Amino acid sequence: MQQVPIKTTVVGSWPFPGWLEFGSENLDKFGPADVNEMIEDAVVCAINDQVSSGLDVITDGEQTRLDFNLSFYGFIKGMQPNHLETRKFGPPAHDQRGKHTIIEKLTAPKGLGVVEEYQRLKRLAPEGKILKASIPGPYTLSGRMLPGEIYKDRWEITEAILPMVAKELEALVAAGAQEICIDEPSMSCYAYKEDTKRFVDIFNRTVQRIVGKTRIATHLCFGNYKGRSVGKKTIAPMLPDFLDMQVDELHTEMCVLNFAEVHLLERFAEKMDVAVGVIDVKSYYIETVADVKERIEKCLKYVPAEKLAIAPDCGLSQTARWASKQKIENMCKAAVEMRSR
Repeated sequence: MQQVPIKTTVVGSWPFPGWLEFGSENLDKFGPADVNEMIEDAVVCAINDQVSSGLDVITDGEQTRLDFNLSFYGFIKGMQPNHLETRKFGPPAHDQRGKHTIIEKLTAPKGLGVVEEYQRLKRLAPEGKILKASIPGPYTLSGRMLPGEIYKDRWEITEAILPMVAKELEALVAAGAQEICIDEPSMSCYAYKEDTKRFVDIFNRTVQRIVGKTRIATHLCFGNYKGRSVGKKTIAPMLPDFLDMQVDELHTEMCVLNFAEVHLLERFAEKMDVAVGVIDVKSYYIETVADVKERIEKCLKYVPAEKLAIAPDCGLSQTARWASKQKIENMCKAAVEMRSR
C-alpha cells in the first residue's frame, strides 16, 4: 500500500520545452555532445517543473521520446517505416501517426532504452522524491506495427514484443527503480470489443518476474493523440477481469468521463491502489484548487485516502507547458489541503 494519502503523481510524459522541439527538428546542426547536453537540460527542466509544482512522484518527463510508441521502434529491429499507410493532411487523428511494416523477426539487441532514462533521472533528481519509470506494454507497443508476412496478426506481434518488455522491466528493477508504470492504453481503448481475459494474461506474463520486487503501476486511458481520444470512453468493460492484473496501482482517466463512472473505482480499490485522473489534459481550462478538491471528494466516497493517488487524466506531452504547470500546481495544493482536513 502507498505511504502517502492522496498521493500526487503523473503518468510519465511532461511537455517539451519549445527549444527542445526546435532542436529535435534540426539534429543535423548538433554534434553528439550537443545532443547529450540538450537531453540533460530538458530532463532537468522537467524535473524542476514537477518538483516546484509539489508532486510526490516524478518522472524524467519522457523528454527523449518524440512519440509514445514510435520512439521505441528505434530500438526494435526487423521493421521499416510504411508511409503509404498514413494520412498526410486534414484534421489530426490516429491514422496520421507513423506505421511500420515488419520485414523480419523482431529483436531488441540493445534493450528498449528505459534503463538509461531511469539512470539519468536518478542522477539528476533531488532526494526525497519517489522516482517513476514508465514503459508501454507489449500490446500497446504493437499498435503501429503491420505484420507483413512475418506475423499473423497483432496478437502474434504482441507475443514477440512481450519478452523484450519483460527483460527491460527486470533491468529496471536491477537499476533500483522504485516505481514502474507499464502503460497499456490500447487495452483500455479496446476493452469494449476485445478479449479482456487475454489482455490480463498478456499483462501478467509481462510483469511476472518483477512482482513483489518494485511498485508496479499501469496506466489505462482512451488515447490522447493531439488531444483526441480514440477508444470508447468507459471503464465498465474492464470489470471484472482487469481486477486480476498484477499491479499495486491502477491509473484511469476520470475527467474525460466527467466522473460519471467514479463509483466503479470502488471495485478497483478492493484489489489495488487507485490513481485517478482529476486534471483534464485535453482542455485549456485551468482547474482551480477548489475544482480539484471537489473532484477528490468524489473519489474519496469510493477510494480510501490511503489508497488514492491523483494525477492528470493522461500524459502531459500534448498539453502546453505553461498550462501543465498551472494545472499540476493547483492539483498538488488541493491534495495538501485535503490531507490536512
